[in-house]
This record gives sequence, C-alpha cells and structure tokens, in this order.
Amino acid sequence: MFNKILIANRGEIACRIIRTCRKLGIKTVAIYSEADAKACHAKLADEAYLVGAAPPQESYLNLDKILEVARASGAEAIHPGYGFLSENPAFARRCQELGIKFIGPRPEVMEKMGDKLRARKLARKAGLPVLPGTGEAVEDHQALDCAWQLGFPLMVKSAEGGGGIGIQTVHSMDELAPIIERTRAVAASAFGSSRLFFERYLKGASHIEVQIMGDEQGNVVHLFERDCSIQRRNQKLVEETPAVKLTPHLRQNICRLALKLARHVGYTNAGTVEFLVSPQGQIFFLEMNTRLQVEHGVTELVTGLDLVELQIRVACRESLPIKQEDVQPKGHAVEVRVYPEDPDTFMPNVGTVSGLHLPSYKHVRVDTALYKGYQVTLHYEPLLAKVMAWGKTRDAAVKRLHKALLAFRLDGVKCNVPLLRDILTSQEFVKGTHHTGSLLDIVEARKPPQAASSNAATSDKEIAAAIGAALAVAIERSAITATSATDPWRSYGRRQQLQSRPKRGWR
Repeated sequence: MFNKILIANRGEIACRIIRTCRKLGIKTVAIYSEADAKACHAKLADEAYLVGAAPPQESYLNLDKILEVARASGAEAIHPGYGFLSENPAFARRCQELGIKFIGPRPEVMEKMGDKLRARKLARKAGLPVLPGTGEAVEDHQALDCAWQLGFPLMVKSAEGGGGIGIQTVHSMDELAPIIERTRAVAASAFGSSRLFFERYLKGASHIEVQIMGDEQGNVVHLFERDCSIQRRNQKLVEETPAVKLTPHLRQNICRLALKLARHVGYTNAGTVEFLVSPQGQIFFLEMNTRLQVEHGVTELVTGLDLVELQIRVACRESLPIKQEDVQPKGHAVEVRVYPEDPDTFMPNVGTVSGLHLPSYKHVRVDTALYKGYQVTLHYEPLLAKVMAWGKTRDAAVKRLHKALLAFRLDGVKCNVPLLRDILTSQEFVKGTHHTGSLLDIVEARKPPQAASSNAATSDKEIAAAIGAALAVAIERSAITATSATDPWRSYGRRQQLQSRPKRGWR
C-alpha cells in the first residue's frame, strides 16, 4: 500500500479521495491555487502546496509544478480525480517516467479511447454494436454526400473532447453547412482539433453507462449500470442506478458488452463504458471514459463498495478483492448535481456563499467542498455539490432525495436546486420514461403561465422572467453548444486545457 498520495485536483472530488486515504492510513498531499488558499481540500490534507495562480493552466494543469511537488513531498502516487489532468495521457506518461504511480489506466489506453473515431473502431472490432456513422473524419467537401448516405436527423461531433462540447444535431440539409462551420470552430478552440464525424441521431434514447474496474492481473468486473439520461446540452444533471428501463436480459447484455470492450483494450483501474439504448431496446456504444466518474457515488450506495479504495488497491498492483458474483447491488440510488446557475434561464451565477445548510438525513450523502465564504468564480468547473439518496425502492430513494433538496439552502449564489426538485417530481421521471430529450419538456412546464387577461399589467420583472424562460427553451431546442456567452466555465476551462494537453487522444 502507498504511504503517501498526491491529489492532482480540487473541490469535492479532492475531499472525497482524502476521506478514503484516511480510512486506509495513507497520507495525502493537496495542491491548491492562489484562489483556493482557504479551500476545504487544502485544509483536510496532511500537506498542502501552492502550485500557482488562479487560472488552471498556471495551477491545476501545470504538469511540471505538480510533478515537482510530488517528488518534493515524497508522494508515491498521484490520483487525478476527474477533469483537469485525469484523461491526459501525457501526464500519465510523465508520472510513469518519474516512477510515480498514476492511479488510472495506462496512457496508451487513454490515447486509444480518447479519440472518438478510434474508439468506435475498437468497439466495433471488439464486437460491440456502434451507431451508424462515418468511419473517418468528414471534410467539408464530403459533408453533403456523407449526410445523404446517413440520413437526417444526424449528429455532428468533434472527434476529440468531451463534456458535451462539440456536439450538434442537424435536422435538414439546410442546417448542415452552418452547423459544421460552427462546430468546427468550437472544436478547434476547445480541443485543438477541428476534426468532425457524423453519427445517426437516436430519438428518445436513454444514456446508460456501465461502471467497470480492472486490475493489472487481467481481472475485470462490472459494477452494473447507471442511467444518466436527464441532460442539458449533453451535460448530466441526474443519475441513478439501477436503470428502471432495462429488462434483466438487457441489463445482462449491456454489462457483458462493457466487459468485452474492457478486456479487448486491456483496461485497468476504474472506467465507464457509455451506451445509448433506443426505446425498442437496441444498444449502441457511445464512448468510454477512462477515469472515475462524477456519479460514482450512486454505484457505491447500492454496492457498498468504495471505488476510490479499489482504484488505489489496483494501482498498488493488488488483485481485485471481488469477483463478479460478489457484486450484489441492493436498493436504488439517485444523484443530482448542484450548479451555480439560474434555474429558469440557466445563466451562470458567481459570488460569495453567505449562508449554507446541507441536508443531513439517514441514507443521504452530500459530496461538496462548500463553506460559508466560499467564492464561486469562473475559474473552475462549476459543480458545487452532489446530493445523493438511497432507498429500498426507487420511489423511496427519489422521495428521500427530494426531501433533502427541500432542506438544501445556499445563500449568496443562485443555484439550480429548484429545477432539480421539479425534475424529480416530473411525470416522465416518476414513471421512468425519461430520455435524453426530456429536460426540454420539463423546462417548458416550468414556464410561468400566461396572464389571465391580455390587458393585465405586467411588471418589468415578470417580462424579464418570461423572456429568460423562453430563451432557455430556445437554447435547448436548438442544441447550441456552450460558448462563453452561455456557459463561461466550460469555455474558459477548455481554453486552459488546450494549452497543456496534447492535440490528440485526450478528452
């Protein structure tokens, strides 16, 4: 077992990793930027080191400085969390060269699965069903022919990247050229590559992912699936396990396919294989995330396993302490992501947390690094908290989570908790018929009712609220990719990543 681990991250995931390290008796090293001098993760760790100014490229993406701290502190391993450098093969390779263990898959596996076109080919070679699409990057002069062959609607996707950026839906030939131009520009700015490919659009699909864990002796297990279908601009808002839409046969099949791909690429440590499932039960490979997922907590709640502990043990070259038959999930778990944004307009909000009350109920878990006085800025990923609940049944878990959200209070910064409560009580979610396009209907339902009389006086505030709600729906319906005008955190963060990541093979 390692004696000391450096955590190359911040916020709630850094705090989450520290908790497991403490349980295992491992000392922890935190890194922090000038903006995070008072951050929870810096206080919780055994040691904490300043690595640079607030901008990520000067701190949390500063490979040289992070590795310098690792060597100076005597850290034997680095846990990257998620985001930042977690899927950067160059960083993993540098760790390898310095004799520091990177807690994650091998860099060559990251490179294979980080390129979506390459990942599609590998999945098809492994025997997984893949959505119809172009096998190679589409050049502008090929676009019309490729689109006609594939049919509409279709998805235009960046070959690199992730986080829902660089993805657009095209419904007609008239939309194709301007959407390609816009998507290329976004992809080039965010990922350093303007390569695009086309993929068939699957209407009414559910986004189902399978958690896998592999050791360095060749053993791989799945920890069952999660349903992540409630999304905004391809960004997950609500996750749950098990997926109520899957029959036992479908569940067995989708987990089998995930293991098949993991074994084919020689996967080690924690990873997630993501799929789209049609309303008719057809399964299609989507992509693979070569890291710990934000939503790993719901899997922990139903399996009783500590995924970070498993990651660390596997990185220590231990064999997995579990076999497939040992994984027996119990009950149901649901998670929501709390973001600092207006629940009606989706516009981001910054400021100082002046008041905070976190729910504290049995079978409710809150992963966060918030505290009174916390500064919400544009520098980092805007996830404020993850609120999770477990129950013997789905209904019990959802009701418990809703109760927790009623008790969640954040003053000084607007957050999306009211929207999350409405999602949990919406008919589609309650009945389990929701899919990747369901949030549009939920947003529509939240719009203020029309005035009883056309002659009724309307205040400036009411007009602004109505315009904001209409704008939010329009943005969702046109599937506009995030830009600095609509989501500065993601745009800003991607620009910083561009300066420290290789131009290919990363997400």
